[in-house]
Amino acid sequence: MQPADALGGELTVPGDKSISHRSIMLGAIANGVTTVRGFLRGEDNMSTMHAFRAMGVKIDDDGETIAIHGRGLHGLQEPGDVLDCGNSGTTIRLITGLLSGQSFFSVVTGDQYLRKRPMKRVVEPLTRMGARIQGRHQGSLAPLAISGGGLSAIDYHSPVSSAQIKSSIMLAGLYADGETTVREPSLSRDHSERMFRLFGASLVRFENGVTVHGGAELNAQEVTVPGDISSAAFFIVAALITPGSELLIRNVGINPTRTGVIDILKEMGGDIELLDERELSGEPVADILVRSSRLKGTAISGSVVPRAIDEFPVVCVAAACAEGLTSIRDAKELRVKETDRITAMANNLRTLGVVVTETDDGMDITGSERLSGGEVESFGDHRIAMSLAVAALVATDEITILDIDCVATSFPSFFQLLEKVAGK
Repeated sequence: MQPADALGGELTVPGDKSISHRSIMLGAIANGVTTVRGFLRGEDNMSTMHAFRAMGVKIDDDGETIAIHGRGLHGLQEPGDVLDCGNSGTTIRLITGLLSGQSFFSVVTGDQYLRKRPMKRVVEPLTRMGARIQGRHQGSLAPLAISGGGLSAIDYHSPVSSAQIKSSIMLAGLYADGETTVREPSLSRDHSERMFRLFGASLVRFENGVTVHGGAELNAQEVTVPGDISSAAFFIVAALITPGSELLIRNVGINPTRTGVIDILKEMGGDIELLDERELSGEPVADILVRSSRLKGTAISGSVVPRAIDEFPVVCVAAACAEGLTSIRDAKELRVKETDRITAMANNLRTLGVVVTETDDGMDITGSERLSGGEVESFGDHRIAMSLAVAALVATDEITILDIDCVATSFPSFFQLLEKVAGK
């Protein structure tokens, strides 16, 4: 990647990854045909689509609209082979919850990176509900073998704020007798709650938690997926740190459980404006106008962390370009993402001449006037690869990023869009 001058113009980022996953899952177990526009055709979401096709769900894709022919709450078929979730933590954790409610046997696995990610966090509560799940290291690693059915409701206090844990239990709760409750230390992203309600599930939301009533039939919906704020975040930071930039990003989801990155960047002095705020399919949406800014270091901790958990790699790039010290705490969850994002970003930023000190649950980053060039490593993590590409825009010399194929898991058109707005 080469350094750039100013970024300009406007763009639309691909559909929200989290909402795209959930539209397939709920559409598959609803009654009727669900249509989805704006579906993200990244590798992670295609893993979800393939898994449900393997369970007998007819899914049509004409390139513009996805049509999911729902089979109802109890209509999924036993898959004839292992379900491969690829690199998608959302797919494997949420589908494990859903499969726990089925009356058949199934096995889920993933690629070499996914098979290293912790699964006990969903296996433990699902086992308490009555599912029989076996896996490597006492069920803590995939592949997981699931014998579902006969679930009972639980009241579960999650030790971490995680939409994947919450959503997995919520999906199992659709099949459980009684009321299943999930409580979190602080509210994680609430796409599942919004989409459950859209499809007609019976649920009650309360501060930092949700209760799902088992047995409610779901009905097909028309879903419009907004642009993914996690994808937009790369361009927001790129425009902020590249002098002379002004960029308009259209049709971005601004769900308040996801806008932590905007709050953090505004706190750092970022010139970010939300325009034409509206609602689509139960989700708030806006156009985002970004102008280059002189950023200042800040302290990041507490309840904003789960609201920005996927955006921290590119927040680290913003911190590296800011004046002064940025401290990140309460972010230990970053160590169990596609890779250990704390160590990975710390090592890569050091390669680019930035002073970084790791802590157990975060890092301290001392901003630098200019980043140097060099060879950096994505470690197979799409968000790290894209964050390093953003860093390359303001480096003094060329940055070589090893292993960029992983970007296709969430944002296949990323590099083409970046070149477009950078005028290359």
